[in-house]
Amino acid sequence: MNPQITNVVIILGMMQVSKKIPFEDPQVLMGIRALYIISNLIILGIYLFMQQKINSKKDLTTLKYVEPPPMGSSEEPKLITTTVHSYDLQQLRGMFKSQLMGVGMMCVMHLYFKYTNPLLIQSIIPLKGAFEGNLVKIHLFGQPAVGDLKRPWKAAGGFMGMGGAGEVKADKKSIEQAERAGTGGVKEE
Repeated sequence: MNPQITNVVIILGMMQVSKKIPFEDPQVLMGIRALYIISNLIILGIYLFMQQKINSKKDLTTLKYVEPPPMGSSEEPKLITTTVHSYDLQQLRGMFKSQLMGVGMMCVMHLYFKYTNPLLIQSIIPLKGAFEGNLVKIHLFGQPAVGDLKRPWKAAGGFMGMGGAGEVKADKKSIEQAERAGTGGVKEE
């Protein structure tokens, strides 16, 4: 099933559940806060474990792909030459940043605006998302990097799969075209 659809179902279900929870009770509120903190600590643990696995494998296989220009930009697509190790660490860094942004926004919503219902939802959705990530599937669950897990991965689209700057291309024709155009090719480390 599509992860976005299950997220919507979880959100709608948790919104109904959260209406029944007495957030005014300090004990209940502390329990929900603890659930949120534990959820984020589990995610942090998963990410740190994956970082250790990535560094221990240190897969130096060369990876070439053409990165699309930012949306609305007149730039040409850029050829990226990197290693699987560097690519995985870059993806993991993005996952860390995304999680930190979510925690920061949740802190503002909860501590400044006094919203409590999102704590419950944000205790589940990011944890579910962490387990659905490609890096987790490869490094934690040991799935082979073939098919949908073959690097480079498609960038996650915006809301409901819309938006985004375009598709990352790793086919031979696109790479040769970018090499001839002289766009990029600088090895990222």
